[in-house]
Amino acid sequence: MAPVGVFDSGVGGLSVLQALRRAMPQARFVYVADSAYSPYGEKTAAFVQARSHAIARFLQTHYGIAALVVACNTATAAAAESLRQDWHSLPLVGVEPAIKPAAQLSRTGHIGVMATRGTVHSARFARLLHDFGQGAHWHVQACDGLAAAIENSTAATLLEDEKIRALCAHYTSALGQFGLKNGQIDTLVLGCTHYVFVRDTLRALLGPDVQLVDTGDAVARQTQRLLGWPQGRADEHEGAPLSPAQHMQLLTTGSLPALQRAAQRWLGLPAGCCAQVQVD
Repeated sequence: MAPVGVFDSGVGGLSVLQALRRAMPQARFVYVADSAYSPYGEKTAAFVQARSHAIARFLQTHYGIAALVVACNTATAAAAESLRQDWHSLPLVGVEPAIKPAAQLSRTGHIGVMATRGTVHSARFARLLHDFGQGAHWHVQACDGLAAAIENSTAATLLEDEKIRALCAHYTSALGQFGLKNGQIDTLVLGCTHYVFVRDTLRALLGPDVQLVDTGDAVARQTQRLLGWPQGRADEHEGAPLSPAQHMQLLTTGSLPALQRAAQRWLGLPAGCCAQVQVD
């Protein structure tokens, strides 16, 4: 079977790739980290749309992908509709902040959303709140600089880790008070795929009672459905899962060592799975 194409502005989409890999261990994947142009969340919608279409063309031309997963909230908001128009025969799955699941989970009715500026100011995000957020109090925070700090943290330096913690503390404090009492925020939506990789930092700041919600598993289930693979099974085929070299190819338009470190740190993949490319 042809590979599933996955892309993000950088390494954040590896959190979605984790979920896809768990759900479909015998599938093949090719991932593009557009790190030369990261972060998308602080770029214009027109720029993000242009990059998204360029990467879709690249993946279809060079890999003949079976489906495209837009593993970036900002790119989904800016480009999912136009990608579907241009590639109408290609199954496409986007990533959106988990507004509906968060509304169903919250008990206090106060829900926080951490996302990029590009996501929270998009028409698509406004529609999500309108369609699925009625009856809840939404505390929305654009987290400038956080995705970039996580992108740079693959070197795992103490300085970068301290910067990430400081940014997380700043933005969660700006959202309001967290807890289970009336008026407190009891659910936090991680509206950027990068933020999944700082769950432990957020958990330490917010305590064990606050629910952290992301969409990786939902994206994996939707991808299975569009490809016609049965839910609840690893794959349509019998046999052992493929080795990393057989089913994972990770590409970057930016720093190859940074992608290699991220692949090893967060997915346990060897450096040989990674390569640098140019996507015009």
